Amino acid sequence: MPVAAESALNFLSKLGHNPAVAFHEAPVASAIQSILADAGLSADSDAFGNIICRLPGQDRGETPLALVAHMDHPGFEAVDYQGDFLIADALGGIPEGAFAEGVPVRLLLPNGERLAGTVAGKFDDEADRRALIRLEHPQTLDLPRPVVFDLPDFELDGDFIRMRAADDLAGCASILAALTVLSQDGQPPGDVYGVFTRAEEVGLVGARLMAQDGTLPPETLVVSAESSRTLPGAEQGLGPVIRVGDAGSTFNNEAESCLVKARETLQARNQGFRAQRQLMSGGVCEASAFAIHGYRTTGIAFPLGNYHNGAVDGRVEAEFIHRDDFLGGVELMVEAARQVSQRGTTRFRQRIGSVPAEFQDRLTRTAHGAAT
Repeated sequence: MPVAAESALNFLSKLGHNPAVAFHEAPVASAIQSILADAGLSADSDAFGNIICRLPGQDRGETPLALVAHMDHPGFEAVDYQGDFLIADALGGIPEGAFAEGVPVRLLLPNGERLAGTVAGKFDDEADRRALIRLEHPQTLDLPRPVVFDLPDFELDGDFIRMRAADDLAGCASILAALTVLSQDGQPPGDVYGVFTRAEEVGLVGARLMAQDGTLPPETLVVSAESSRTLPGAEQGLGPVIRVGDAGSTFNNEAESCLVKARETLQARNQGFRAQRQLMSGGVCEASAFAIHGYRTTGIAFPLGNYHNGAVDGRVEAEFIHRDDFLGGVELMVEAARQVSQRGTTRFRQRIGSVPAEFQDRLTRTAHGAAT
């Protein structure tokens, strides 16, 4: 069954309309659970609130594949008052421009209401990553409360998707779309997990705890799905990126071979399919958290503009990704799940896996200076 572009974009739109920062992911988690339920898929939450959906495969002995993304995005957390102002901690790598006077923000209430406000500059020490928030209508609230940038939830702008939090709602939505396709197209060869983690932006926290606990079977191949800043060789509109590593570590060749085999299969089927391959050194992703605990990992990245809402001119702006990169990433995930058992048959592995007998014989004859 082909990937339904409309469904994938609808999933991303639905997630985008549920803003979240680290430790306050409940709205996104609820939307993810709703999408999974509509697709007839069940999911559990672990002790830390990470969501795990298991799609059973045909062969219990086949290597499982896990598709992993995170639900949070950089923002603020209002934690205290100073007069009519709120004092807010930065959660994650927000740009320096986010501390400037007048940056529009929204404080999120438990009922979904968004209170308008602006940043009133840094709080106290200039080196401290805390800000003062001025609400349009000051009021006393139960704290802490999440505060997000007042940016579009989701917009289609020609070939581009613009939104507050493409990182990492695009990863979440692409996994949801892939699981939906796989569930409707017969069982994949092995188990496929969809994993949605918490508090990634403050140190991969949910993923680290999950990997530490060994929630996924140890033989699982883990694929981190992430929007990551554009780099030379990872350009927008040229397809999703097979991520060979991040700013902290390089990943695993066997896990990557699932994605490479998927790319080869898709390109044989459709010569217009494009995918890039690159070390995405602009940030750290959850593949590193799982790798440290012994999992074989790889990644898929969507080249991202305005990384963490930081525009090139220093202003706070919506992030953006290319529509084709996002949809191509869904295709790559679906095909990777189908090709798990064939990951050892990539063209590269076949080319260097065994040495032709004629070359072996010639090297043997000439090993000690014998004539050719």
